[in-house]
Amino acid sequence: MHQRLLSPYVQSRSRIHRLPPVVKLIGAVLFVVSTVLLPHATWVGYLLGAVALITVAALSRVPPLHLAKRLLILEPFVLSVALLSLFQPSGLRVFLAILVKSTLCLFCMVLLSATTSMPDLLSGLRSLRIPRLLVTTLALTYRYLFLLVDEMERMQRARRSRTFTRHRLQAWRSLATVIAQLFVRTSERAERIYAAMCARGWKT
Repeated sequence: MHQRLLSPYVQSRSRIHRLPPVVKLIGAVLFVVSTVLLPHATWVGYLLGAVALITVAALSRVPPLHLAKRLLILEPFVLSVALLSLFQPSGLRVFLAILVKSTLCLFCMVLLSATTSMPDLLSGLRSLRIPRLLVTTLALTYRYLFLLVDEMERMQRARRSRTFTRHRLQAWRSLATVIAQLFVRTSERAERIYAAMCARGWKT
């Protein structure tokens, strides 16, 4: 389950998939920047952006349900930010503008991740002369997210096998213990990995 969640890339032979990663990265950045810079309530511009994204999604042959699920996972964060704008003058107008803009930008990023694998994204970032330290940090973060989730699942299974009550308070205590232990183990593993990298000649 978490493999599909952390690996949004969908294999296909579409034209969008075959585009160079640099082209897709530059296109995504330009779309996000132009969308953010649009004035509030520029509904024609929002509509054109949505049509462009839907066209790219159709050309990419990525299942619409896959894109919709990933967009819905991220949409609560958009709503939590947009709701704050309701407390200012013309709040409803600003709220709708932020909601639409953020949704378009998120949809663009969902499309990018669904049509470009992580190694290709990292290769594109290196081609664009993004600082090597940042690219390395992104690569390590992506790599060890899977280990972190696997470790959390093992700890949860071990905790459930030793807990014979379904009391809600006890469940919250168990969850807090798992989170604390996971933080400790993650810190220890990060130190071991850093020491191993330094021992092999890695430099920041």
